[in-house]
Amino acid sequence: MAEHHIRVLVAKPGLDGHDRGAKIVARALRDAGMEVIYTGLRQTPEQIAAAALQEDVDAVGISILSGAHNTIVPRILELLHAQGQQDVLVIVGGIIPDQDIVALKKTGVAEVFQPGASTEEIVKFIRSRVKEPA
Repeated sequence: MAEHHIRVLVAKPGLDGHDRGAKIVARALRDAGMEVIYTGLRQTPEQIAAAALQEDVDAVGISILSGAHNTIVPRILELLHAQGQQDVLVIVGGIIPDQDIVALKKTGVAEVFQPGASTEEIVKFIRSRVKEPA
């Protein structure tokens, strides 16, 4: 029987061309035994939601540095919910001003990781919120 791991989609929406942080997080999740699908750069919310559905992920990690998080992240959540993926854990990382975190969480974001957050924190958070499949 195949071993099933927590599946995480790491996504880079918008015009932001810097993905070093996303790749570091993706590698840390993989090293922690999770299955990671990385979308690559400049993905639309529609592409991200479609990939989450197609890959049957447990969590979506959105890395965003462009400042468009208040528009892009709620759109991704809206699309996930429209396709019946309300129970997919959504986390956001990147340059997110403190005052925007509360609003993002109200839209359904489980947690926001700002610069300086450790990869261990991110791994622990995902593990605490997603049950390891049997």
